[in-house]
Amino acid sequence: MPTIKMTTQDFKDKVFNYETEKEWKYLGALPAIIDFYADWCGPCKMVAPVLEELSAEYEGKLLIYKVDTEAEQELSAVFGIQSIPTLLFIDSTGEPMMQPGAFPKHIFKKVIEEKLLAPVKSEE
Repeated sequence: MPTIKMTTQDFKDKVFNYETEKEWKYLGALPAIIDFYADWCGPCKMVAPVLEELSAEYEGKLLIYKVDTEAEQELSAVFGIQSIPTLLFIDSTGEPMMQPGAFPKHIFKKVIEEKLLAPVKSEE
């Protein structure tokens, strides 16, 4: 499955509706990576094929969304996106983690395996 282009409305419907909720509450069932990018951004262009490969590799386990910061300025402003690419990682518990920068594939895989897909530790 290729990466999924996401609009501000898609984000409110599938990830988090910041207009109706005060506390972060992830609406998705699978962990996700949201890539805030722009077409003119060199590092974004380097990350794009890596995210496409990871989307195919982790199909059914992870969703990868792409948000065009030029087209979706409201959403970019809500998250205070200062530099691109900026990635929003959401783990299996729905916890968000923002990270600016372009990463090589092995770093993405490490984050996916250790943070996003890691089994939820139960409190005993």
